[in-house]
Amino acid sequence: MKQMRIRDFGIVPGRMKTGKRNKITDVCGVLIGHATIKNQENHTGVTVILPGKDNAFARKYVAASYVHNGFGKSCGLIQIDELGTLETPIALTNTLNVGVVWDAVAEYVIRQCEKEKVPVKSLNPVVGECNDCQINHIEKRGVRAEHVWDAIACAEADFAEGDVGAGAGTICYGLKGGIGSASRVVEFYGKEYTIGVLVQSNFGATEDFVLDGVLAGERILELKKELDRGREESPGKDLAGSMAVAQSDQGSIMTVLATDLPVSDRQLRRILRRTAVGIARTGAYTGHGSGEVMIGFTTANRVPAKPGEEPALQSLIHESLINRAFQAAAEAAHEAILNSMVCAGRTVGIDGQVYWGLGELLPMLTRPAPKEPAPSR
Repeated sequence: MKQMRIRDFGIVPGRMKTGKRNKITDVCGVLIGHATIKNQENHTGVTVILPGKDNAFARKYVAASYVHNGFGKSCGLIQIDELGTLETPIALTNTLNVGVVWDAVAEYVIRQCEKEKVPVKSLNPVVGECNDCQINHIEKRGVRAEHVWDAIACAEADFAEGDVGAGAGTICYGLKGGIGSASRVVEFYGKEYTIGVLVQSNFGATEDFVLDGVLAGERILELKKELDRGREESPGKDLAGSMAVAQSDQGSIMTVLATDLPVSDRQLRRILRRTAVGIARTGAYTGHGSGEVMIGFTTANRVPAKPGEEPALQSLIHESLINRAFQAAAEAAHEAILNSMVCAGRTVGIDGQVYWGLGELLPMLTRPAPKEPAPSR
C-alpha cells in the first residue's frame, strides 16, 4: 500500500519543484536499502545509501560533511573533510551498533574490490547513528553484519519511509520519528539538476514543533491532556495508552544529501550546511544532547582510485548562482523530516509510553482545542 506523505495531507513545504519521486533517489543512480529488526528485545535496524551501482572505491565521489552539533558517534567524517571524497556506501544505524556496521560495510567493499581486482590497503566506511534507546533495547546490540548486507542487496529507488531500517526506533518531537526523504530540482545553464535529502530523525522537544507555520507542539501537549483526562474518566477503555512527549531537544538527526550538481567539496559543504535551515524550520534550536550531522556527495566529477586514470570533470557551478542550491537543500531537509514523521506509525516504547505517528495526529491537530471548563463559584 502506498504510504501517505506530508503532501497527501495538503501541507506543501517550500516553493521549489520536486523530483519525480520527491526522494533522494531522484538523483540518478542513488539507491536506498533497509534492514528492520523488530522482536522482543530490539526495535532497530540499518539503512544504507548507495551513491551508485558501481564500485565507489574504484571511482570515488566528491563529498563533504558538516557537524552542526557534535553529540554523536559517526565514523568516516574526518577523511571526508580532509580528502573531499566518499569511497563506500553510507550506512545509518543505532549508536551502539556503529562498530558492527562499519565492519560489515568494510567487508562488502573489500569483496567488491576483490572481484574487480582493485587493491584495497586502506578504507573509509562512513556510518552515522542515532540513539534509539527509548524504543529499542540498545544495549542488546541487535544489528549484525548480515543486516547490513541484506540492506545493500535490497536497495532500490522506491523505498519505504517512517519506522523502517535505522528509523525503526527513533523519536522526533516526542512523536514517532524515522526515515524520511524529499528532493528538489534546480536549473543551471538551461539544465535541470537534483538535490535529494534523506534523514534519520530523532530530535526535538514537543513544545517546539512547528508545522506549516503553526506551533503544532503546543496543540500536541493540549491533546495529550485531553487523552489523559479521557483515560481517567474511562479507566477500562484504552484511548491510546499514555501519549509520549519530549521535554527537551536531544537525540540527534542524521542528514544525507545527494546531488548531481558539478560542485567542489567546498561548494558541496556550503550547500550541505543549509540542511540545518530545514531542521530549524521544524522548530528545533539544536539542543545540547542532540547530534546534527550532515553528509553529502555528488554523482558528478568522479575521482578514480588510480592516479594514472584521468578523471571525468565537469565545470563547476558559479558561486554567484549557488543560492538556488541552498534553498533546495533547506526545503528538501524540511520536507524529509515531516515525511519521516508522517510515514511512521504508532509505537510503544520500553517504558510503555506510546509514540504517535504524525499522520495519525494531523486530523486531531486541525480541529479546535476544547475550552477549559470555567472555575466553579
